[in-house]
Amino acid sequence: MAEGEIIRDSYFAWLVMLLLPENCYVEFFENFNFLDVPCLKIAVSKGLGVGIILGSVLVKIPQILKIASSQSAVGISVVGTILELVAISANWAYSFANSYPFSAWGEVLFLAVQTSTIVFLCLVFSGRQSHAFGFAAAYAGAMWYLLSGNAPMSVLASLQGSQIFLIVSGKLVQAYTNYSNGHTGQLSAVTVGLLTSGAYARIFTTIQETGDTLTTWIYVVSAIANSLVLFQVLYYWSATAAATSTSGKTGGGQKGKAGGQKGKKRKTEKAS
Repeated sequence: MAEGEIIRDSYFAWLVMLLLPENCYVEFFENFNFLDVPCLKIAVSKGLGVGIILGSVLVKIPQILKIASSQSAVGISVVGTILELVAISANWAYSFANSYPFSAWGEVLFLAVQTSTIVFLCLVFSGRQSHAFGFAAAYAGAMWYLLSGNAPMSVLASLQGSQIFLIVSGKLVQAYTNYSNGHTGQLSAVTVGLLTSGAYARIFTTIQETGDTLTTWIYVVSAIANSLVLFQVLYYWSATAAATSTSGKTGGGQKGKAGGQKGKKRKTEKAS
């Protein structure tokens, strides 16, 4: 067995070749040619892809925690979030059916779980518990069908093609909600910022790993739409802080007022 083959049989080589093709492993770690342009593009693309996927595991957790802790979804458009979820789910189903590398689309799996959780919480905290559980059951059933292999590719391609409309519509609905309120409510700046940067990074990785023109344009549109919402988060920063602070004080004041009324009622009953 040749020395090069022994090296390539090592655990390190196995790990590297999970991401890079064998010829790039040879260029980097046997020929020590770290300036090979084609392999550099692949390495950067794979690195970005893995980074995006790892980041997506937690990207919407700040948003979920913000809604759960405040028990409020003020400022978050349920319609806009559902449209975003449909777009994410279409990407997931289309990429899975086309057997694209997981590094090219894996984040949508985690985004779908977290976005559906946000929709569920929005419905629960708006007093529509039955709608929330109905939504969860319907979404789980729809994704089972789309990922089962029974959905025609023409249907999946049509869903993928509708993403641009869904993404733009969803973000415009959210942007209009922000504009109407004069603040961004419970929107998480961390989540919006990560989604925006991830969309821009995905433009490069999609071109590099799939060459799918439609998917590339979807991420271009997504990056622009997310940038609009991010701009509003920054623009309304002070107004949002004042609005959420006032909301908290109002809630506390109402509780105090209710407590005072109960105390007066007990005193009156005792006196009588």
